[in-house]
Amino acid sequence: MPARHNFLTLVLLLATVVSSLNFEPVQKRVRISKTVGSAQRVDDDAQEGLDSQHVQKREVDPASLYPEHNISVPIDYFHNDTSYEPHSNGTFDLRYWFDASYYKDGGPVIVLQSGETDGTGRLPFLQKGLLHQLAQATNGIGVVLEHRYYGTSFPTPDLSTKNLRFLTTDQALADMAYFAQHVVFEGLEGKNLTAPETAYFGYGGSYAGAFVAFLRLVYPDVYYGTISSSGVTEAIWDFWRYYEPVREYGPPDCISIHTKLINVADNILRNNTKYTSQLKTAFGLEGITYDDDFAQVLSYPIGGWQGHNWDPEVNDPSFYEYCGNITYPSFINNGSANATASICELLSAGGYSDNTSALTVPMSNFINYIRKNYVSPILDSEEDRTLDQVYSTHNQTFYNLDDLSQGWRSWPYQYCTQWGFLQTGSGVPADRLPLVSRLLTLEYNSLVCRYAFNITTPPDTDAINKYGGFDITYPRLAIIDGEEDPWRGASPHSVLAKNGGNRTSTIEEPFLLIEGGVHHWDENGLFPNETTATLPPAPVKEVQAQEVEFVKAWLEEFRAGKP
Repeated sequence: MPARHNFLTLVLLLATVVSSLNFEPVQKRVRISKTVGSAQRVDDDAQEGLDSQHVQKREVDPASLYPEHNISVPIDYFHNDTSYEPHSNGTFDLRYWFDASYYKDGGPVIVLQSGETDGTGRLPFLQKGLLHQLAQATNGIGVVLEHRYYGTSFPTPDLSTKNLRFLTTDQALADMAYFAQHVVFEGLEGKNLTAPETAYFGYGGSYAGAFVAFLRLVYPDVYYGTISSSGVTEAIWDFWRYYEPVREYGPPDCISIHTKLINVADNILRNNTKYTSQLKTAFGLEGITYDDDFAQVLSYPIGGWQGHNWDPEVNDPSFYEYCGNITYPSFINNGSANATASICELLSAGGYSDNTSALTVPMSNFINYIRKNYVSPILDSEEDRTLDQVYSTHNQTFYNLDDLSQGWRSWPYQYCTQWGFLQTGSGVPADRLPLVSRLLTLEYNSLVCRYAFNITTPPDTDAINKYGGFDITYPRLAIIDGEEDPWRGASPHSVLAKNGGNRTSTIEEPFLLIEGGVHHWDENGLFPNETTATLPPAPVKEVQAQEVEFVKAWLEEFRAGKP
């Protein structure tokens, strides 16, 4: 699930910034336990028990290994619900991929719901990770199923607000059930591999984690069990708590400095505005018109926390690299020392006149970091784009685009209508400094709702929370979360859940917390020749082993006829 909601920035900036980030090589990891390096490789010939087919999987792009397939599904399952009027009797192609290389008669089908993204990004999980482990352990078929309105699975000719009316969690849940009841796998046409004759299990992470939790409740006769990993089962409009795990588990020196620097900017932007122009110029962001857009850019680096992963292939190191920059004891850019007087003036204007000596170097390195990673990649690009064009959330012209190439519209529509999860700084209690600017309000973060969809009211979170929210529970529904996940506050492991998010874990209703884990860390995996003494980390291996064991136990219950 995306960590930020300035989608104009995400769409226009992602390719430029991600490909050109050039972080300073200082203190890239603060805690040894968080170190993620290149996995040590061993000679393939030393890997016993690997047949040529599975060796080949390591060497081939998964998109070429697993051809895409489509199943025709209804556009509209709920003709008695007026919210979908005018109704449709049409169908559309829902895309999926599968791996039956481990399948034996009587094996289950394990469906990974790809969630709010193009399903091709989930194909590596057919090769390695939990989906692959489950298929191998149960002699099952692994499937990646794309969500309607993502990738190529579009039910309508465009993404206008009118044509997005079929994008609801209920409609998508019905898709996943329909798939299990009607799919015919290529090469296995002679076998009935539909539910309920065949055991179906579901897995999902983040939004998809909540999705499969609801799937188990709504379609218990279709999906015999599901695993909800980092499932955000409680929809929340103002999700200011998103950054609280960063405060709790992040490096204390980094968090202390960062919150003070954000507070300096807030104090100027809100209370001492005659210094606003000087502040923007210091960061090289004088080309940003709106103060809240400027404050959003200063808040970006802390968002890298969610992307930290134990898997070297997908790990985002930016959070710890940012912390390494602002906690470095001297000026990273030698030229920054020349701007000391201006920085001291800004620190004083921002309410820290008594701390200028302690904060001058961190502020300088913060400025250098923003310039290097968020300004230069735009201004030095061959593309003729202004900072406002890239960073402004106030661009109504952009939000009016609604052809099928504007795939960014799908997730904002979902959170504007049902899910919420706006990550504000304004909602943070006054007794603590926020990790993102207080200018990031509900009004600001919901501009996309107004401009793109003409939605001016909060989402219908009851449409999601009717399934149980924090306290969702059901037989053969597994809840897996990461101890340090920023989304934990919207999951059954939240302290706001019943009993403070503590439950007894059983085979029938597993309830597991990955020590030190962040966002659905159990989903990832390594090829056998990539593992080391520390990769995967012990807590991940332990949870994945338990997941394999309880799914095998569920399969035995299915075979025994247990309802």
